[in-house]
Amino acid sequence: MAATPIVKEMHDRFPDTPILFTTTTPTGADAAIRKFGDSVLQVYFPYDLPPIVRRFVEHFNPRCLILMETELWPNLLHYCKTKRVPVLMANARLSQKSASQYHWFPSTLRTMLSAVDYVAVQGFQDRDRFLSLGVDHGAIEVTGNLKFDIDLPSSVTESGQSIRRFLGTNRAVLIAGSTRDGEEEILLQVFADLKSRYSDLLLLLAPRHPERFDSVAELCRKAGFQISRKSCGDSCPPESAIYLVDSMGELPSFYAASDVAFVGGSMMPFGGHNVLEPAALGVPVVVGPHTYNFSEIVSMLRAVGALTIAENQVALGDCIERWLNNSESRDHAGAAGCRIVAENKGAIAKVVRMIDRVVALSS
Repeated sequence: MAATPIVKEMHDRFPDTPILFTTTTPTGADAAIRKFGDSVLQVYFPYDLPPIVRRFVEHFNPRCLILMETELWPNLLHYCKTKRVPVLMANARLSQKSASQYHWFPSTLRTMLSAVDYVAVQGFQDRDRFLSLGVDHGAIEVTGNLKFDIDLPSSVTESGQSIRRFLGTNRAVLIAGSTRDGEEEILLQVFADLKSRYSDLLLLLAPRHPERFDSVAELCRKAGFQISRKSCGDSCPPESAIYLVDSMGELPSFYAASDVAFVGGSMMPFGGHNVLEPAALGVPVVVGPHTYNFSEIVSMLRAVGALTIAENQVALGDCIERWLNNSESRDHAGAAGCRIVAENKGAIAKVVRMIDRVVALSS
């Protein structure tokens, strides 16, 4: 998702230059196909082993390499440096935990970073951590987070309104998006407690990985809930307590149909997932304590009241209930989230300037 504006800008600036887009998971590959179609050449990223990566680089002969966030692959960087392929790290981030771990491998780290020409970092803390690892001042720039340049067309809101009518306009709707293994059990317990006081409450449950759809459905049934499934074309009658969003690419529309959003990967130590989509759609957000992948964004949204952090299961229920109880507070939080997203757009323009500098190195 963060790469989307980069791909668009590169198509506009270099229309005759093919773009190779790599992913590492079936979920990522499916998302890239839906987003870009045949406008990019899409392959899986190879195992970072010397003979494999050497053949990969020689076969595609790239003009430049753009690494998203902190995808530092030693052999890929080595062969790009050998072939004088300039490298940009875009939307780069570095948690304190990762920075500390890198310090254990100073020789390997220096070798990798010597192959990187420019680093476009998300924030000032990221900049300082990269500098502490030896990146040159002149090679690094704070560009902001590309995820703020999220492009959600008006059709997403319209689709959300249509979904809300389908689900039932008189029901309160809680969505749990991008949930991971171990989180559904927590959510179902929280939901059961809330359901005892809000009988019409509906849970939209959207697991992050498609291979878990069936097991999550079974988990919901074992917990005693009647469910409807998106993939089966089920309706959502009043007796359905849970609507399983077991499809890909539709999460923003379901966020737009909801009153409160929990964003997964955060109750368990996965580092969290993108909280900007519900915030951009005016939906208040709840996350767990594990958000190190999005720490700066979470802090910004939390500071204006658009997001709350639940430290444990009990707190999760309390946070959700406070927003379910107060529509005025929900509206205020949603508006604050929209404002933060709008105010922080513009990273792509800075990243594009750095891309131009990288491309110039290959001329």
